[in-house]
Amino acid sequence: MDNQEQTLRAEIYYLLSTLYRQCPDKELLEFLSGLETESAPSDMQKAWLDLIEAAKKADLEALEDEYQDLFIGIGRGEVIPFASWHRTGSLMEKPLAAIRHDLELLGLTREDEVKEPEDHIAALCEVMALISSEDDELQQVFFNEHIATWFTAFVEQIKQAEHAKFYLAVANFAHAFLTLEQVRFSENIHSSKSKIKIDVKNITEYDQSQQ
Repeated sequence: MDNQEQTLRAEIYYLLSTLYRQCPDKELLEFLSGLETESAPSDMQKAWLDLIEAAKKADLEALEDEYQDLFIGIGRGEVIPFASWHRTGSLMEKPLAAIRHDLELLGLTREDEVKEPEDHIAALCEVMALISSEDDELQQVFFNEHIATWFTAFVEQIKQAEHAKFYLAVANFAHAFLTLEQVRFSENIHSSKSKIKIDVKNITEYDQSQQ
């Protein structure tokens, strides 16, 4: 994998982590609205275009309400962003313990200000971003064990949610990207060549501007 592709994959994982951890702010919406895609048609390009269009149309106040209804709610939101729930039907179950074990092996710990458990989709995407420069085998094991098993169910839950509007585009974008990752990590990565084409030109600019 070349350095450019590695960087782009990391930035997309960081973007997904940000979008699922909190409601996007004005700066992120403006950034997404200004992205330019490559011309070659693909599922990923369509997902980018839909996300860009959704960002352009988004009303920040309405989006804050949408995020609240989807992921927080009163007691519980319409969408459950935790691996344990999608894999076992309950929160704080064995999948969370397995993730914590693997994070310990990786030398990664949850920061004090982060309140959600480590099996939150935002946390898992952040881990994939952090290990994107590590050996492909390590990435393959973490993705297949902790994300591949449930991201489709999570995406479908968003698509069926009554209040999902902007996050329909986010869900489709996540599904397009994570499906590419799933295909990539289902192969023998010792002999495979990357088939992922990230159809966007300036995704790295937002992260750099926040540093």
